[in-house]
Amino acid sequence: MERYPFSYDPARPFIQQAGEWVADVFYDILPEAGFEVRDEQIYMAFQLEKAFAEKKTIFAEAGVGTGKTLVYLLYAVCYARYTRKPAVIACADESLIEQLVKPEGDIAKLAQHLGLVIDARLGKSPDQYLCLRKLDDARMKGDEEMLWDGIAAGLPDFVYSHAPMQSFHAYGDRRDYPQLTDEQWHTVGWDSFQDCFTCDRRHRCGQTLSRDHYRRAADLIICSHDYYLEHVWTYDGRKREGQLPLLPEHSSVVFDEGHLLESAAMKALGYKMKHVVFEELITRLLQNEIRESLAVLIDDAIVQSEAMFAAFGRFSRRIPGSDRKEIVLGDELLREVHQFRGLLTAIEEELVFESELYTLDDYQLRIVEEHLEMMQKALMLFERSEALICWVTESPEGLTLSIMPKSVKEVLEEHVFGLHMPIVFSSATLSVDGSFRYVADSLGIQSYLSFSVDSPYEYEQQMQALAPEWDLADGFDGKMKQAVRLLQKTGGRALMLFKTREELRLFKQKAAEEPGLAGMRFYFEGDGEISRLIAAFQREEESVLCAVSLWEGLDVPGPSLSNVVIWSLPFPPHDPVFIAKRKTAADPFEEVDLPYMLLRFRQGIGRLIRSREDRGIAVILGEEMRTRPDVKERVLAVLPEGVHLQENES
Repeated sequence: MERYPFSYDPARPFIQQAGEWVADVFYDILPEAGFEVRDEQIYMAFQLEKAFAEKKTIFAEAGVGTGKTLVYLLYAVCYARYTRKPAVIACADESLIEQLVKPEGDIAKLAQHLGLVIDARLGKSPDQYLCLRKLDDARMKGDEEMLWDGIAAGLPDFVYSHAPMQSFHAYGDRRDYPQLTDEQWHTVGWDSFQDCFTCDRRHRCGQTLSRDHYRRAADLIICSHDYYLEHVWTYDGRKREGQLPLLPEHSSVVFDEGHLLESAAMKALGYKMKHVVFEELITRLLQNEIRESLAVLIDDAIVQSEAMFAAFGRFSRRIPGSDRKEIVLGDELLREVHQFRGLLTAIEEELVFESELYTLDDYQLRIVEEHLEMMQKALMLFERSEALICWVTESPEGLTLSIMPKSVKEVLEEHVFGLHMPIVFSSATLSVDGSFRYVADSLGIQSYLSFSVDSPYEYEQQMQALAPEWDLADGFDGKMKQAVRLLQKTGGRALMLFKTREELRLFKQKAAEEPGLAGMRFYFEGDGEISRLIAAFQREEESVLCAVSLWEGLDVPGPSLSNVVIWSLPFPPHDPVFIAKRKTAADPFEEVDLPYMLLRFRQGIGRLIRSREDRGIAVILGEEMRTRPDVKERVLAVLPEGVHLQENES
């Protein structure tokens, strides 16, 4: 394979030569292959050339249909080959990853029409892989026994063999089990409380084998925002444990749908704790020959851990519309936390003596010490409650405590934006009122390049925006009648976007009882693997896809998607993360709620028109369009140019 797709002259700057080749691609090569090359693509190419040459962060806001993905892929591949380090393409979620790498996706198109062999590999999040231990547990419990036995029978032979593996391949990807609902997948899929370091099957695990595969990528590693930020957050810890970082050294990063990076950062850059996990981990030390003083401390710590988590249960309250419970900090809870921290400190000091006696397995000791250090860092935040965001969630195994710092800026600045490498934020929605400061400030980005180009589509002729009226006193049922009428109008062919899973569940229940929807095929997020649901929706033209997470990235051109229904305006949830952001804002609605909603709303209606031939309606059912004139005015301002809202369509 040729290293570069052009003749490289070492006497001239590489990026300049790459830019000249990219210009040839858009001016000559792709038009000859039948592609429509747009001025917006050419403009974006010149802007990215500067970002790669200067190794800077750039906000690349390009409307739907500008072909922005092709542009950043060309530069990322060239720069990867120049530096001999792969580029990382981080997408907002797993469904966007699948769309990028599908057989008819942009990577395949470039490879075909440019005669390139592009080595692109997926670096999926661990929770996208089957956990062998959880599968065994599910089979032992006997629930849905036939289902779990069928999955086990389909695993490769080497999984159950004790012989050295002469050959192997990655397996256990979530998309290989499209028949499983999200709830079923949670039963057997990896989760953050699995102790992979001490698992006796880790070397035959599907996610371990896939990690070895993508590390060898020459050009591109494609992962989610969550996974990239988990790499950032665990980088130092994995080094200390003698583990490889999740991702190899890389040359550049593209954050596709980059406006969602802050939400992913706040999810990834944090800590999770469970009493049952702590107890299981710490009691391993009791299986060794340890001094009595340490054994007593371990017993005391287990008792205090139970007491502390019980206090978290008492001092928490439910948040409507969220599965997270807000923690109410007070003196009694803080005393329980402080007492537990004191025991952890004493155990850590005792372990120093134990390590000098060489009575503990060094590997096991390192794992325990790392876990205790994590817990100490997490619980220390309680002593600085102004820097803390925390909540608990309930599960059959007990409470899960989640803790994160309020600001992720310092971590991102040190480990991402301070690395002096090209970083591209790509999205159709990165600015608010023409400014990129909302996204830049939330991530702590001080210096950046930016540009905006509009979509080339003629929205005035292609899109109709509707905000039908109904009696607000009728509540959900009144909105349901309007949705049924408009779904009938387009014969299905609709994407319905919901703000919360509760809304989606209630609609699913009502739709099953609605005579006007009888015979219409519905696909609901959560009922199967998401990329397979999308493929079925695209294949069956008169179907309806209902989702919470597909506001961004879904690309279904043609008549299969002729109607986008915005069930509720996508204001941020009332969960602890946004509660904390609101508390620190001078004007929470203007600074937090409204910018978030407008960015997501623009993304949602952007799912409708994906080609010059597309036609359709965007239906806005949010009650605020009737009750909040100020919100309605801001929504109207972000509709595509030439599109006017109709409230009583003919």
